[in-house]
Amino acid sequence: MSKGVLVDLTKCIGCGSCTVACKLYNDNKFEKDSPAIGENPKLTDENWTIVTAKKTEKDGQPVWRYVKQQCLHCEHPACASACFAKAFQKTEEGPVIYYPHLCVGCRYCMLACPFDIPKYQWEKSFPLVTKCQMCSGKVAKGEAPACVSVCPTNVMTFGERDEILALAKKTIESDSKYVKHIYGEKEAGGTDWIYISDVPFEQLGFRTDVTTTPLPEYSHSFLKYTPYVIVGWGSLLTGMYLYTKRRNKIAQEEKKDVHL
Repeated sequence: MSKGVLVDLTKCIGCGSCTVACKLYNDNKFEKDSPAIGENPKLTDENWTIVTAKKTEKDGQPVWRYVKQQCLHCEHPACASACFAKAFQKTEEGPVIYYPHLCVGCRYCMLACPFDIPKYQWEKSFPLVTKCQMCSGKVAKGEAPACVSVCPTNVMTFGERDEILALAKKTIESDSKYVKHIYGEKEAGGTDWIYISDVPFEQLGFRTDVTTTPLPEYSHSFLKYTPYVIVGWGSLLTGMYLYTKRRNKIAQEEKKDVHL
């Protein structure tokens, strides 16, 4: 069964331990110009998880909330559907994994993702796409992702997706402080990272206009022809090149005959 993580945003204190654990486990760099925590952190090719400090309101009073963001590992990942090279694949345990040796650099995954997660290594000579892998090696062994295991306030709960979804429903039903919405339960067909909050998600920067229909249902009907289009286009260009080369050769031979 698919694993998942429940994130209770009411418990997060913004310490950033999860971002450090992510970098250490995945051997990602700490970048001075791209902080992973604060009011304006950004997901980058080195920041696979970030914690954003959000000043908002609750019951008419200003409050701070801290939002952990990473790949949501969709139940039906649009990135995998859009990738004709199969560089993105979803495992049985839940993580959506990126295989760099299969990537052709088309970046369709970046266009397909409704949450703007995959990032490109623009400054590298041989760039790749990067994103959170949900510590797939640990998850495959039944262990929690690195970020989950280091959280000092138990913001995140790791387990079977069905079980943590049931826990999320029980939590928001038993405590009136929570908004009656589980983010990730239905967004984009459902995700393996789900969130509960006491502040409306749109106030915290979450995209709330995402369809509940799995995105591959929209794309599969025409993206399956992409390899044939590429092969056909390549053949056409090759044919045009050979035709032009042949014409130039004939023109040069005719020019020589005229001078003779």
